[in-house]
Amino acid sequence: MPIFLIQFIVMTSKASTVAAYLKEIPKERLEAMENLRNAINKNLPKGFEEIMNYGMIGYVVPHSLYPAGYHCDPKLPLPFAGLASQKNSVNFYHMGIYENQTLLKWFQEEYSKQCKSKLDMGKSCIRFKKLDDIPYKLIADLMKKISVNEWIAVMAKYNK
Repeated sequence: MPIFLIQFIVMTSKASTVAAYLKEIPKERLEAMENLRNAINKNLPKGFEEIMNYGMIGYVVPHSLYPAGYHCDPKLPLPFAGLASQKNSVNFYHMGIYENQTLLKWFQEEYSKQCKSKLDMGKSCIRFKKLDDIPYKLIADLMKKISVNEWIAVMAKYNK
């Protein structure tokens, strides 16, 4: 089921570091991207790492914690979340809401309570077309909902 990440990428970067990626971001989006990245990093459970992955900022379980890697390509670390500046939006990808219906329902309900704009979401992709509407606290809360060990347990079934 979770061949989710690469399917949704429209524009990818060739940057090899997060710093280089951030230098490519259009000026009008940079503050929103940095604020969203800060909300993610400050609330990223221990064990996940920030890297460049699939041409965007990725949050992964490193091979040191999960040697099997991503079932679609075991050379890659296990993906968990991503952050990208696309042509028409800032996109946040969270595979936990794709994999866990209870978490998805929680997120949708909280979004409707906290945000004035309609949720623009694909399977794991949340698109923010209006940068003033990014719910940083909600994204921060979402990041805390799944530990690295819980994510490994969820995804290990795909490596059998």
